[in-house]
Amino acid sequence: MERIIYIGIDVHKDTNTAHMFGRLDNAVLDYEIGTIAAGADHLIKAIRKTLKEFNLGDCAVQAGYEAGPTGYGLCKALQKAGYMCDVMAPTTIKRAPGERTKTDRRDARMLAIALATDTYRSVHILDDKDISTREFTRTRNTRKNELKKAKQYLLSFLLRLEKTYPDSGNYWTRKHWNWLETLDLQDAYLNYSLKSYMQDIKDLENKIQMMDSMIEQIATTDERYKDKVGKLMCFTGVETYTALSIVCEIGDFDRFPDAKSFSSYIGLVPGQDSSGQRQRYTAITKTGNSRVRKLLVEATKGIKRASVYNKSARILERQTGQSPEVIAYADKCRQRIKHKMTNLETRSGKNVNVATAAGARELACFVWGMMTGNIA
Repeated sequence: MERIIYIGIDVHKDTNTAHMFGRLDNAVLDYEIGTIAAGADHLIKAIRKTLKEFNLGDCAVQAGYEAGPTGYGLCKALQKAGYMCDVMAPTTIKRAPGERTKTDRRDARMLAIALATDTYRSVHILDDKDISTREFTRTRNTRKNELKKAKQYLLSFLLRLEKTYPDSGNYWTRKHWNWLETLDLQDAYLNYSLKSYMQDIKDLENKIQMMDSMIEQIATTDERYKDKVGKLMCFTGVETYTALSIVCEIGDFDRFPDAKSFSSYIGLVPGQDSSGQRQRYTAITKTGNSRVRKLLVEATKGIKRASVYNKSARILERQTGQSPEVIAYADKCRQRIKHKMTNLETRSGKNVNVATAAGARELACFVWGMMTGNIA
């Protein structure tokens, strides 16, 4: 029987703290490797040195660390060096309920024991291509949030000066921009502030427009994403950015055995607090990938605004070239979610947010079916 040594690693920006745990010849090996400078090379060197000291060169090594801002680089480097390595989901690691002391040493030992007892779940590791695409779409999302804040800053600035848009129409239209450009605040500093706020908004809009063009190019020319994105865009409410983001965030949809597992992974299933004869369901869990969950919720709001049976020209254009089975499946999704949300709000009296979450869960199931070929 192959002997396995488990190494838990508490990873930080500047340092890595490692702990070794295992059972050898009816004895427990519980050894602190120590704190090492950040970097895969330093860690691999320390692991090899420790294995040599204990004469464990013939043992298999299973390393692991918690998922965090440091990404997957350390895991891939350890795997390349010949060691098994998992990135561990923090919320799945069992901790002692009364534990009040937290240090890097304790965390590393806890991770090593979790590896040895298999009391954790590993995070799916994307390949380099998916990671680069994912980071690009996330950057575009960051710019979008910055644009929203920049617009709020400008409106708040004008409100403090009692300058409100006199027209009852929407903000940020061509008419609204014309009004902003003709404003004169009768003060050089105030006028400079106004122009600065306006320029920030224009710069961000140009950056977002450029990134949207690049995302469109990736989605339509890269064979890795072209087919998947094209199918997802058949759904109402799912534009190019949303489709590409979902594909590169999830990576391999086949790792989910069924639609329920996928919905659970992105936190769109209700929690449960039941005991004895009492059964009680709570709000959705909101676990897993929060970005995919938010994208599906926004797409569901688009479905709610759409017609049940009549498709818009944009949907017809996006569905052009797809197989009849894919189109029928996407249309079935729109009709089912639309009816479900309407019934929940009008007949059951549910809050609009509850109905939206239920619709997003249905959409997640349809997305899983589309990506795995289960569209019968």
